[in-house]
Amino acid sequence: MKAVCIFLAEGFEEMEAMFPLDVMRRGGLNVKTVSVTGEKTVVSSHQVPIVADMLFEDLKEEDVEMVVLPGGLPGATNLDAHEGLLKGKKATCYPGFDKYLEGAEYTGNMVEVVDNFILGKGPGAAPAFAFAILEKYAGAEKALEVKKGMLLA
Repeated sequence: MKAVCIFLAEGFEEMEAMFPLDVMRRGGLNVKTVSVTGEKTVVSSHQVPIVADMLFEDLKEEDVEMVVLPGGLPGATNLDAHEGLLKGKKATCYPGFDKYLEGAEYTGNMVEVVDNFILGKGPGAAPAFAFAILEKYAGAEKALEVKKGMLLA
């Protein structure tokens, strides 16, 4: 079964990874956290260690439904150094960091959906980011059900 993969680099922003993870799992999606560090334990921007489900090296392209790239510092820098995943794609990020999106087209939107990438503008975009993913893969009805269950609708 294909999975939504949340890539975790050292220094990732917790809200941008964990809020979507929580929402998607509540919505019944198959979600995997993937460490791009070579180690399963990845430390967030606020020094919270998270144990990823798997390592990037063990990921098979055919098993990936979508990729989620949480930001944060130095998480965004570390992701950028790993494979250049956003080259030639539309992207959004925390204001002022768009100059580092080499090869990507910055939009400034709160959430950007491009191919199998969904990106958020920062920690404040985490709810919109999470529900955009859930709606895309589980439908609007399921997204509303989860929002209601979380007292967000």
